[in-house]
Amino acid sequence: MKQVTLKSIEQIKAHIRTAGASLYTGARTSTVIPFEKMQTLGEMDLTIVDCSGLPQAIELEGDLLHITGPVSWKDAKNFARSKGVEVMTSPTEELAAIPAGVATSCTGERCFGHGTLRSQVQKLRYLDFEGNEVELSSSKKMQLPQASEELKEYQNAYTHYQAFKNAPFPRFESETDLLTGTEGQLGFITDVWLKTTPLVPLSYLFMKLPCWDVDATAHLEIFEKVQSLRSQISACELLDAHCLATLPKEKLPVGCEGRDLIFLEIKDQDFELVYEVLLSKLSTIGEEDIFQMSANACHALRMEVPRAVFEQNTRMGVTKKGTDVQVAAKDFEKLLVQYKEMTKIGVPYNLFGHFGDAHLHFNFMPTPGKEPLCQNSLLGLYEKVFEWGGSPFAEHGIGFLKRPFIEKFYTQTQRQLFSKLKHIHDPRNHFFPQGFMGSAK
Repeated sequence: MKQVTLKSIEQIKAHIRTAGASLYTGARTSTVIPFEKMQTLGEMDLTIVDCSGLPQAIELEGDLLHITGPVSWKDAKNFARSKGVEVMTSPTEELAAIPAGVATSCTGERCFGHGTLRSQVQKLRYLDFEGNEVELSSSKKMQLPQASEELKEYQNAYTHYQAFKNAPFPRFESETDLLTGTEGQLGFITDVWLKTTPLVPLSYLFMKLPCWDVDATAHLEIFEKVQSLRSQISACELLDAHCLATLPKEKLPVGCEGRDLIFLEIKDQDFELVYEVLLSKLSTIGEEDIFQMSANACHALRMEVPRAVFEQNTRMGVTKKGTDVQVAAKDFEKLLVQYKEMTKIGVPYNLFGHFGDAHLHFNFMPTPGKEPLCQNSLLGLYEKVFEWGGSPFAEHGIGFLKRPFIEKFYTQTQRQLFSKLKHIHDPRNHFFPQGFMGSAK
């Protein structure tokens, strides 16, 4: 394994045409590619290509944000707001590069009200296996004349997951799906055109609850009632008492020690409706447990939690042992019950994430000696997720770390199409051959 740094598109094109197997990276914020421990993965024929120094540009073209190069979500958001519009996707790691986010079909907290990144990508440009620039449009259906029947069968299998943020396998309906969620295995994304929405005033409302692993009654009531308010609420997030306990006390809202927090991002114009339909009807929490925070304070709190989890794992010298599971609304209570069962193995843990979408990140915080115990517990969870028809990895991708868990979710239908696509779009096996589409081999 070797590493190179390329700083121009012409260098990328030359590398594609002449080099062997390569994994292209930007900000290196992925939770499924262990950059800090790549050498521990053993010998492999792979070049890690650092693309973080490529030229960047942001333009507003009508209502589309045109992103060129490894522009971060933070920079795109600030630029969009300066133009009176809003980026609809908001990943927790705002320093990640947008093309990489498209490659993993990331979603983030605002998916509750704004839908998936996949639905916001209107157009993209990428470099194919010959280094040629190719443009794809979301308004055009994906065509695969060499395997039309295989594609149709694959799309039929995807139907079950239409309401999920991401299925265990990419969608492959629109042209842009070819590069959205395929983790760089079919080409290198250079440009992305994202749909935006008008910038409107927002409020951030917090609710204090008992910890979910003691009593989830209030959680389930809020979950049920919030589903009808997706047009008024952009985000519905959970930070449990255990993840809040990883933060310094001065960074916590007053009176929140030992309590879970659910927060809502609400359009100001719809605040009264949300109060009437949701807040005034809650039987499990009172008004004394509801408070507001500023946008900046809310954002800072939300960003601090996953960073604290990462830093603690780094100090312990362990690779993250966390989940990215989404289930159907009808199975949400089952997911909470299963997570509670996982707390019994004697390893510290926490839970946070996209509560309204039934998509939560359960994180073990083990010592190195407890890692195998956590891995076994995760295997049991994915058995349940498969049984429920849920999605094991709804936003962070698969990379290296999740490959052992994903195989069960693929049938011959997915493997055959992966093989066809790799043969057509990556005949030299240049683009990340160790990725999940390699399951076909």
